[in-house]
Amino acid sequence: MSEENENITRIYLDDKEYILIGTAHVSKYSAELVREVIEAEKPDSVCIELDEQRYQSIMEGNKWKETDIFKVIKEKKASLLLMNLAISSFQKRMAKQFGINAGQEMIQGIESAKEVGANLVLADRNIQVTFSRIWGGIGLKGKSMLLMQVFAGIFSKETISEEELEKLKTKDTINAILNEFTEAFPKLKVPLIDERDQYLSQKIKEAPGHKVVAVLGAAHVPGIKEEIHKEHDLKRLTQLPAKSKAPKIIGWAIPILILAIVAYTFFANPQAGVQQTLSWVLWTGSFAALGTALALGHPLTIITAFFAGPIGALHPLIAAGWIAGIVQAYIRRPSVKDFESLSEDVLSIKGFWNNKVTRILLIVVMANLGTTLGVVIGGADVVRLFIENF
Repeated sequence: MSEENENITRIYLDDKEYILIGTAHVSKYSAELVREVIEAEKPDSVCIELDEQRYQSIMEGNKWKETDIFKVIKEKKASLLLMNLAISSFQKRMAKQFGINAGQEMIQGIESAKEVGANLVLADRNIQVTFSRIWGGIGLKGKSMLLMQVFAGIFSKETISEEELEKLKTKDTINAILNEFTEAFPKLKVPLIDERDQYLSQKIKEAPGHKVVAVLGAAHVPGIKEEIHKEHDLKRLTQLPAKSKAPKIIGWAIPILILAIVAYTFFANPQAGVQQTLSWVLWTGSFAALGTALALGHPLTIITAFFAGPIGALHPLIAAGWIAGIVQAYIRRPSVKDFESLSEDVLSIKGFWNNKVTRILLIVVMANLGTTLGVVIGGADVVRLFIENF
């Protein structure tokens, strides 16, 4: 190109040339830059920051219509789907502000690669692997902070000018943001940024041909410039973290302890045992029902959550939220229209609560959170009654 751009980085390694384009995912300028670079350079390969799952999502935009909401609940993916929708809503809201599709620069990379006859390389790590490695490494406190931060950002009404958005792609600003990010969530930066820098750099390096263009979020460019000079084990970077046995042990230990305390109390003092049982049922059932009600569940769903709460709290393989979600799905089954309007509905709090799909997901999550709170309070009350009577 006759005039080099500050968002373009050229790297010469061995006998290959790598051209990294740092983009913002909701920037019209980024999409235009991608087109100009690929047309001018005519590379052998174009790498894009997508995995197979996100690529298919872009190429099959109406795939939502085929979603089986019952399967999502049964496979325990309601929370993951809700989180993905919540995160994507932020990008979609920003993209709508600038009159562009979220991820337009990736779409442009795909189209331009076809036009110049370049190999298309999906260079990013599977999103579910990244999510699993994040979720498994930040602990309970980190998970709570992350969820609050994500939802606070999603429903913020703050806007940003396109000039400010372009400034976010400069290297100094990116480094400053990442430094703040590391301080707030030190364990989160490794799987979200560092490991993906390594994965992306290896995939870019392995792309066929002598000239390779890579379309990347600007945050990854500084890391890839460093990592592309090293060799990385892709198998190691895609390993799922070993599941801790602690949650399973705790999940069974608490119900067994509660049942043992209540059984002993019934044997020694039946009246106190009845009090304990009523306390457990009321606390766990009421909070499960309250969570469902806050998610605007159908009255029958709320009643179901009340009765499912005490049972789900005592059986780790059953959750009140799953049962309540399935009942809501039967009563208010989402239509094709609900799936089609998801992209618009997730842009607002009202939309999240009004769409039948997100309503079901919210019911699953809120009922489970309510049950958890009920277990804490109800369990403490069971122990209190035990101490008072013995």
